[in-house]
Amino acid sequence: MPQTSAPAPRKPVRPPLADADTEALRAGDLVAITGVLYTARDAAHALMIAALDAGKPLPFDVKGQIIYYVGPTPPRPGQVIGSAGPTTAGRMDAYAPRLLALGLKGMIGKGYRNQEVKDALKRHKAIYLGAVGGAGAYLRKHIIKVEMVAYEDLGTEAVRRLEVVDFPAIVINDCFGGDLYAAGQRQYQHA
Repeated sequence: MPQTSAPAPRKPVRPPLADADTEALRAGDLVAITGVLYTARDAAHALMIAALDAGKPLPFDVKGQIIYYVGPTPPRPGQVIGSAGPTTAGRMDAYAPRLLALGLKGMIGKGYRNQEVKDALKRHKAIYLGAVGGAGAYLRKHIIKVEMVAYEDLGTEAVRRLEVVDFPAIVINDCFGGDLYAAGQRQYQHA
């Protein structure tokens, strides 16, 4: 019978994050996030950038925080949130560098980031994390509390404050330029 190795343990991550927290993580690290995540997708990002352009404050202080790119479905009776799977991160690429410059330390989504975002991650010592797409019903089980923060009229795309326990993710892009997707491609190109 073939032997299988035990899965690598997940590193605990507790926002708000400091430089030392992000510097301790590398592309490929499995993490378990406990604490607060904020939700925002493209419509909310556009409104946040418009607020900054108008000299107005953001609906929450992004310093040290992680934004989860998610548009959760409505909860069923007895649930705090519905399905909460990640959305494609590339749709936020135009907005991410500005938020990273304000102190945002992490983002969770699925898919690739453009080079400008990867450069901003290095410059501002931040990370991009991946969550498993299609696993929204599983991921919602790690969310224990939800509060509306801003843009309620956007419905599922409103900004929410989530309290999470052991929320599973993987570091895709670290603050040193590490890129899990690129590393994986190189591994199979040479196999």
